[in-house]
Amino acid sequence: MDTLTAEQAAAPDFRRALAELLPELRAFARFLAGGRAEADDLVQDALLRGLASQAQFVPGTSLRAWTFTILRNTYYEQHRRRRRETARIQQGAPVEEAAEGAALTQQEAHADLRDLGRALRTLSPTLREALVLVGAQGLSYEEAATVCQVPAGTMKARVSRARAALAATLDPVKGKASR
Repeated sequence: MDTLTAEQAAAPDFRRALAELLPELRAFARFLAGGRAEADDLVQDALLRGLASQAQFVPGTSLRAWTFTILRNTYYEQHRRRRRETARIQQGAPVEEAAEGAALTQQEAHADLRDLGRALRTLSPTLREALVLVGAQGLSYEEAATVCQVPAGTMKARVSRARAALAATLDPVKGKASR
């Protein structure tokens, strides 16, 4: 249930539709936040904001894109707040390391998944976000563009650059040969 009519946007159907998006929201939050606990907190905050903003949802539009946008905005708002707080506490010490997600452990993933995780982390946040939304979450270029508030052409270019960068990182010999 990606788009809702005015009748379906009523509370029970709206909540049911949000619940159906939970697995996808958790997966996207995991890419953004890094750890499971942080991702679950992020999803919870985003869903609370979505429920509080239900009246702002335009029936007939993509609930999926709307909810992913809320999740993304919630993440960046929390990220900025943490950076400011950490910077105040550490009085200017680098905060980028603290903002990065936890590394995958051997118990959680196989070696190639760890390699993929490392390769994804080498991408800029905008490229990583584009690839996760389109490649992992299955959003269309248009939906992902709506989430990131950029034109669809920009989203297509970001996904293309992200895929090329991943190919070069995961297989340096092929990555250099294909350029």
